[in-house]
Amino acid sequence: MTSKRALGASIFALAAALAVSPAVATAQTAQHAFSIPAQDLSRALTAYSRVTGLQVAARPALLQGRRSHAIEGRFSQVDALSRLVSGSGVTARIVGDSVLIEAAPEAPARTSQARPVAPSATPTATTHADTDALTELVVTGTRQASRTAAETLSPVDVLSQQEIRESVSGDLQDTLTLLAPSFNVQRLHADPPAFVRPTTMRGMPGKYVLALVNGRRYHNSAQGQAPDLSSIPSASIRRTEILRDGASAQYGSDAIAGVINIILDDRPGLRAFSQVSRYYAGDGEEYRFGLGGGLRLGDKGSVSGALEYNKQGRTGRQVQRPDAIKFEQDHPGVKVRDPVQKWGQPEEERLKGSINANYHLTGNVELYAFGLFNDSEGMTDFNWRNPDATSNVYKTTKAFPGFSFLSLFPAGFTPQLGSQIEDYHLSGGARGDLTDRLTYDVALTWGRSRVAFTLDDTVNASLGPKSPTNFFLGREYQDDLVANADFVYRLPVGGEEPLNIAFGAEARKLTYGVQQGDQASWEIGPGAAEGLAVGSNGMPGYGPTRAGEWDAKSYAAYLDLEWRPIKPLTLGAAGRYEDHDSFGGNFNYRLAARYELPVGLAIRGTYSTGFRAPKPFDLYSSAFTQSLNLTNGSVNNSGRLNVDDPLAIALGAKPLKPETSKNSAVGLVYNNHGLTLSVDFYRVDSKNRLTTQSKSIPAGMPNPQNFTSLSFFMNAYEARTQGVDIVAAYRRDIGPGRFNTSVSYNQNETEILDDRLAPLNPLNKELFARRSRPGAGISAGFGYDLGAFSISSRIRYYGTWIDMGTDPDDATRLWQEFDPMVLANLSVSYSFSNGVNLKVGAENLFNSYPGRATLDANRGLLYSRNAPFDTDGGQYWVRVGYNF
Repeated sequence: MTSKRALGASIFALAAALAVSPAVATAQTAQHAFSIPAQDLSRALTAYSRVTGLQVAARPALLQGRRSHAIEGRFSQVDALSRLVSGSGVTARIVGDSVLIEAAPEAPARTSQARPVAPSATPTATTHADTDALTELVVTGTRQASRTAAETLSPVDVLSQQEIRESVSGDLQDTLTLLAPSFNVQRLHADPPAFVRPTTMRGMPGKYVLALVNGRRYHNSAQGQAPDLSSIPSASIRRTEILRDGASAQYGSDAIAGVINIILDDRPGLRAFSQVSRYYAGDGEEYRFGLGGGLRLGDKGSVSGALEYNKQGRTGRQVQRPDAIKFEQDHPGVKVRDPVQKWGQPEEERLKGSINANYHLTGNVELYAFGLFNDSEGMTDFNWRNPDATSNVYKTTKAFPGFSFLSLFPAGFTPQLGSQIEDYHLSGGARGDLTDRLTYDVALTWGRSRVAFTLDDTVNASLGPKSPTNFFLGREYQDDLVANADFVYRLPVGGEEPLNIAFGAEARKLTYGVQQGDQASWEIGPGAAEGLAVGSNGMPGYGPTRAGEWDAKSYAAYLDLEWRPIKPLTLGAAGRYEDHDSFGGNFNYRLAARYELPVGLAIRGTYSTGFRAPKPFDLYSSAFTQSLNLTNGSVNNSGRLNVDDPLAIALGAKPLKPETSKNSAVGLVYNNHGLTLSVDFYRVDSKNRLTTQSKSIPAGMPNPQNFTSLSFFMNAYEARTQGVDIVAAYRRDIGPGRFNTSVSYNQNETEILDDRLAPLNPLNKELFARRSRPGAGISAGFGYDLGAFSISSRIRYYGTWIDMGTDPDDATRLWQEFDPMVLANLSVSYSFSNGVNLKVGAENLFNSYPGRATLDANRGLLYSRNAPFDTDGGQYWVRVGYNF
């Protein structure tokens, strides 16, 4: 990782150089060069947006038929906007990084020509604090331009760039957990999920969440089979939109629990930051450096990008294992490391980046492209191997007379699992107007996830003295290739707005593959006949029986309608048909409505069906471990078969069907007098949910591969998830400054409705009932801005949850219930006049820890490894930002 450290240092050096560059400061003057002819106001505002980088928020119906003035020369953003819309019958104001267009007082109705209006069109510059989550323009969950979060038919959370950068973590998943209580990510301490961490949304697994970048599908992780959002650099994000509703009828497979759309930053100028953090306990140091910026390509387009580097150290919250203490007492001449096994976050190093570009050709054609990459490495502990209790490694055998692994590891060994993760995402296309009413957007998107593992400080015991101690275990990868053609036609049928008709098609190819590891990582050596363990101890490598490449193809077409027949009422309907080569066709639909009541109140509701198509991993992958039958010398296999394997079919395996859902939701939205509030109740009934089914092999059944035990995927059960989301925000001037607060609440529960097809393990059913994840969560933020000074705090509440395992003192006790947990964060910042911002803060300010774990405590564990939050205690941090 030396090269990454060098590159990270280079990024920091470049950021520091930029901080003192007078050329950069000069480039950030208040004026821009404009050359926009008099034309349709909508197109003129698009040209204005390209020059300034500001996003225009306006209902197309409001702009229809209006004309702009010409502007030629150098003007400030405010002055240029004022000249552009003067006399058009609308007002325009700059709010943060957006331009809000509204009807002027007593403005004329939409006509073929605009009539002059008094200077009420002059825009006013305001700060970002004047906006709130329900008044920001959103693009997720609707194909109707210029909808705000308060006007959408489904609940959408809008997380600003400022909010995203409030978190100390460089992992976007941690940030979303902090800000959105409906989203959770586990911080596991060992095994592959320590690096590709499992997530949930509204109590449903991460595989039921569709991730988008700039509205285009983001690939799933090859390891987790769900999007790994930690691969996206926070420095590249302009905002994040979270659609909390089923959206398969609009976007396709996977959007059962919702959609997360990452909007990349495209603003001009240069920005950089450097940050250092450390836990109160004195470990887990993390260094983050970031650089981002954009350039205008005249008035034709822009190009922007970001780089982010972070390196985090390990943490350890454990005591010495009791068996390690006893081993050292029994062998006084052997020094045992203390601790022999750490429980905490892994060591990790990441380099991430993005690029985002667009260019306007002649006519109404705009080309665009964007990309992301992530390259990371990490290392974490496995369980310690006790020489006195690991006879399948340490015993002396006839196969290797006079040899014992005590010569290599006299005090035992702790295998070190290493990860090598790469992610790439590229998307490009063209968009524009075919007519005044018809727009198009065609794109091609490619994504790749590659996850490889190594294992150090371990052995393949069956190879004896010829065993290496470092292994490459193999690699999994997944490619996602998607072609889209999207169109929007605004049909005037009367009513408050034209009928918005969105339609399009999609072709998709998924490829999943496995590359085998070192032969020594899976090889059956001569010591296996004497009972020595086979394969790299801790995690056997991927052998030739697992290696291969498989793909799946699908084609889709959709129709999405949205209409406002009268001002208070908005209606929506969508339908999507997909054809998959693995299981056939699938049709999903969505119905939605929203009605505005007096005094800023509205009621909304949706009903939709959804699905998740089985991935090539589900269809074709297998996983085996091997051992030697000590009676007859044959090779025994155990593990998971794919559903097409003849033995799996003989035992009842069926072709996999899509997991399907029925989603229903109803909610209220209030937006008035500085207070925004939304309350949404939801229910998701899901069928054909996948699980693995273990089978025993009847005597006499042909079993040429000598399977001793096996399992396979199957559509096994039905479940119901239901709950409520409450989101509130309030902003007002208090004293000389601006106070703002936001509170989000989520409560959900999941129950098994039917598992007769393949009865689940009673413990797994109990796990659903008792909630392995908190059933309730609250995120509350408070802030006060006073000129260049600001202070903010956030409180995160986690409800009760349970852990499953075994109690070393009571074999009948399988559960431990944990009390609710409250974590508090605080930060203070000051912005200097030269563009430098200094921020200091603390996460888990009061150094809170959950109750001690009793299950698996015999391994030195202090806190549950399945906790839904960081169990490393308080953490302080300092960040220096540079804006030019």
